Amino acid sequence: MRYFKRLSLVLLTMVATLSTAYASDTAVIEIVTLKLKAGVSYTEFAPIDKAVEDQHVAKPPGFISRESAAGENGEWLVIVHWESAKDADASMASFMNASASQKFVDNIDGSTMVMKRYSKTFK
Repeated sequence: MRYFKRLSLVLLTMVATLSTAYASDTAVIEIVTLKLKAGVSYTEFAPIDKAVEDQHVAKPPGFISRESAAGENGEWLVIVHWESAKDADASMASFMNASASQKFVDNIDGSTMVMKRYSKTFK
């Protein structure tokens, strides 16, 4: 439970920091890197990651696309495209309360999670 609260605080801090950096009408590319917990294989984690996408991330307004990839030594990469920072913020704000998120959070090392956002202007 302590770990869950700590990760919630980290995610909320990220939302607050990132949401002030971009105009809400600019498309956003969100890059997340993290490591899986020791003993969790890519094969085990892949369906958990897909469930988070299908059951939570892809559902709210503004979602464009999401892809994930395994790296080396337990590293995992997630790239999400949003129509706006406001849409990305809304998804992140509800992430910890989504039922699919619990299993995802239980299988990652939250201390290694890094999220960055990049604004994208369409011409």
